[in-house]
Amino acid sequence: MESDTEMEDFDSSEEGSNWSDDSYLADEDFSFDYQEGVDPHEDALDWEEDSNESAGDTPPRVTPRKESQSESGVKCSDSPEEPWVPCKGSQSTRTSSVKTDEDEAPLLSTLHPDQQRSPSVNLSTKTYSPRKRVPASPSLKSKVPRLSTPRKNSRLPHRTTESDQPWKTEEHPDEGPQPLRFCPSRPPGPQVDPSAMYSPLDLFQMFFTKVTVRTLCDNTNRQAARNIGRGKKFKWIDITVKEFYKFIGLVFFTALVKTRAISDYWITNSIFSIPFPATVMNRDRYRIISWNIHMSDPDEDAVNDSKKGTPEYDRLFRLKPLMNDIRHACMSCFHPHRNLAVDERMVASKARNGLIEYIKSKPTKFGFKIFVLADSSNGYTVDYAVYIGKNTFPVGFGICHDSVMSLVRPSVLGSGYHVYLDNYFSSPKLFKDLFDMKMGACGTMREGRLGFPRSEENALTKKSPRGSLRWIREGSLLFVKWKDAREVSMGTTIHQAYGGETIKRKRKNKDGKWSHESIPVPTPILEYNKNMGGVDLSDQLITYFSAHRKTMKWYRTLFYHFVDIATTNSYIIHKDLCKVNKMQPMTHKEFTQALVAQLCEVSIETQSKPTNTGHTPVPIKPVADKSKRSSAGRKRCELCKKSGHSKDTPWKCNECGVPLCVIPDRNCFHDWHNLEGMAPVEYQSSDS
Repeated sequence: MESDTEMEDFDSSEEGSNWSDDSYLADEDFSFDYQEGVDPHEDALDWEEDSNESAGDTPPRVTPRKESQSESGVKCSDSPEEPWVPCKGSQSTRTSSVKTDEDEAPLLSTLHPDQQRSPSVNLSTKTYSPRKRVPASPSLKSKVPRLSTPRKNSRLPHRTTESDQPWKTEEHPDEGPQPLRFCPSRPPGPQVDPSAMYSPLDLFQMFFTKVTVRTLCDNTNRQAARNIGRGKKFKWIDITVKEFYKFIGLVFFTALVKTRAISDYWITNSIFSIPFPATVMNRDRYRIISWNIHMSDPDEDAVNDSKKGTPEYDRLFRLKPLMNDIRHACMSCFHPHRNLAVDERMVASKARNGLIEYIKSKPTKFGFKIFVLADSSNGYTVDYAVYIGKNTFPVGFGICHDSVMSLVRPSVLGSGYHVYLDNYFSSPKLFKDLFDMKMGACGTMREGRLGFPRSEENALTKKSPRGSLRWIREGSLLFVKWKDAREVSMGTTIHQAYGGETIKRKRKNKDGKWSHESIPVPTPILEYNKNMGGVDLSDQLITYFSAHRKTMKWYRTLFYHFVDIATTNSYIIHKDLCKVNKMQPMTHKEFTQALVAQLCEVSIETQSKPTNTGHTPVPIKPVADKSKRSSAGRKRCELCKKSGHSKDTPWKCNECGVPLCVIPDRNCFHDWHNLEGMAPVEYQSSDS
């Protein structure tokens, strides 16, 4: 089982967003040591060993980045949430299927030529010899590396262009950017026949298809055979697709009915007994399947393990078969609406594994970090990527930039989408790159990001009243600062600075009483609070009936998380289909209960027990032959047995089921039910 102690090796340098009590804006007041012209969040140079250079040498020169001065000239009309019509030149004119090839590189094709780069060198190998920084390719000479210590003499030129313009207030009109036309590659919503009726099992099997489950069964059987060959002692029968679905049904049952331990579901002869699991699968079979679940081919695992320490080693190899199948199903079964959110998700685990991350600002501080793209309107998980380090994505402009660009793909989604981000991901470069791809972006932004305005003219101060706002527009990109409980910084390529909106806040008067006042609020902040919670909504739905549990192997933790994603997305599709057909959807609990019954091939309704008729004597074994009525089915009288006599009787109590004598000179039936503590105890015969 996973260790409960702290991990030996984890990366705490990257933290997610901090949320306030009722707003998504409490994590924006960060202070960073700003080096003029140096982006502390990008690392574009590779390291190379050099034994001839001493560790005390001065850092090499760095060529400044050549910033592009061109802005996107996209001219289009705004048509939010209009009926879907294939746009001219959109992906839908070619095909309606989702491109799910892992080797597809739409990101490189959408970047500027001077931004494209070759794959980065593997940085996992540690060395203690002196190093120097050498560009990985000629195209990277314009990139600025991350510096561990600030440079004393910066050779970068001072930026004196648009960033030095004064801050404007709400009194200055802002026309806003030209809106992007919304052109999704497919009509938003479930990609199924809306007129058909889909049961919870049908929707779940869209993600866990029979082909996917058959692959899981084959790899699980191979893993069990391998464990037996290693000396593990357990009885194994190859698992089938039908049995695997029943196993998943019991997994969901344990999510609905909580006990302290898995073995408690099979307790018998107790007031705490739960009879249902034993009718589907015995305890030992369930536990053995749990021990041997495997998503990849064990023989190929051994080949991949032999490559440890080399660039060819794949840290997610054991997850790839199921992880890719679920990802492709998420993208093909549902097309998101216009507003999207990108955020981090933590899957709780304290396994001794190099993939475990620590983020102190998250409710789940230890676990696997996953970058998630979700629909802001309903929390549907559109796409995700498991974080394995700085080399998770191949583009090479920093993990914050690359994660968003890898999840938001126009080849799959289309154009005109609005992406909402927190300050971990947001940067001026990312917003401009997304706008060049005809996608808008909005999010909180750290002032230390390269490209954020540094002007002090008419800027906010600590004495600025609550509700004060300042803004600067640089082409399509708008920077906004707003004073609430503290200063908040935003960036957007979608909204205007201020549209006349106000928000109510409590204010304490001089006499000590509280009153409400309306203060102006920038448009980007209102839209951010409205649409940023897509991933949080998805996390909330997952935690209601989660299959998550402690496991012996780290990759099985993520297996159960993939099961949670499939179940939650199935329920979201169910709600959308009911909304289209104007039907009342099931609650989340009712949906999960129906799914358990269908996976286990049982009815969710049980027959009620017949009403009691009272304690009356009835024959133990009714027979038609009159000559055998007095002797058929005779059993030992319970009261006579307690008295030390051996008397048989053909009568029993129809309520208790206890065999008792009913004869004129020995009425044990009457005596039994009048003894203190005897009635109404239910009798269980030793013969049954």
